[in-house]
Amino acid sequence: MLTTVHFVGAQELNARVTVNSSRIGSTVNKNVFQTLQTSLNTFLNNRKWTKDVFLVNEKIDCNFFLNLQSTADANVYSASLTIQAARPIFNSSYASPIINFQDEDVFFKYIEFQQLEFNENRVGGTEPMSSNLTAIFAYYVNMIIAFDYASFSPRGGDAYFLKAQNIVNNAPETRGISGWKAFDGKRNRYWLVENMMNTRYAVLHDIYYGYYHLGMDKMYEDETSARAEVLAVLNRLNNFNADNQNTMMNQFFFQGKSNELIKIFSKATQQDKIRASDILQKIDITNATRYKEELKR
Repeated sequence: MLTTVHFVGAQELNARVTVNSSRIGSTVNKNVFQTLQTSLNTFLNNRKWTKDVFLVNEKIDCNFFLNLQSTADANVYSASLTIQAARPIFNSSYASPIINFQDEDVFFKYIEFQQLEFNENRVGGTEPMSSNLTAIFAYYVNMIIAFDYASFSPRGGDAYFLKAQNIVNNAPETRGISGWKAFDGKRNRYWLVENMMNTRYAVLHDIYYGYYHLGMDKMYEDETSARAEVLAVLNRLNNFNADNQNTMMNQFFFQGKSNELIKIFSKATQQDKIRASDILQKIDITNATRYKEELKR
């Protein structure tokens, strides 16, 4: 993805943050949320997250939707955060979803015009409730970069998975903050990066590289062999799921991919179509009915 000649200073992300305050009472000054939205967009897009330099067309497209709800404490908010990122496919105008996830455990304090700061050497900061917001966004930025890099080269995202894990290990701690610990749930920030760093699950890195670079990137060049690679990835995922049931990655990988997978296999041979449909119905249960119906012809 990265080239050898770059414009010095170009950032990695083409991020868009939307802050929704519709669940906040009308007595609150809504200007504070527009200020927060502007500050978050600046925080993500103007900060250097890697030592690499990206050309404009290499920037990673991503969206963050922060859906706020007020709490009993002044200037303290509970929220869900939807994170979406796409990865361009070679020789096409198509971008394949690489992250499509909703985090329900966002809890933070924000006062209008406060500076949004993040220090990876002191993640918790001096005020945990305020630091939690930037820690969460920094975590997902590193995960986006990690998955993007992992899709272009074998184990390419390791350095950024490690950065994300460092944020988890040093995350802010105080009453109300959750999502950073193993005991906070089965599908949270802790488990997402744990799955990618767990040596027992190393095949996940092969799966991302195989799906995107050996599969999707080759669709224009040789659709038949590219589809065969995607089917091989599904087989690996099926085996991984059988050996490691209820891991977060089993569900995470497929979020936002059903339309893409149906399109890929709708042109397959009948044998491959049946095989893909059978596997997908087992490992992407949410969309099982769609696969059964749309890949039966």
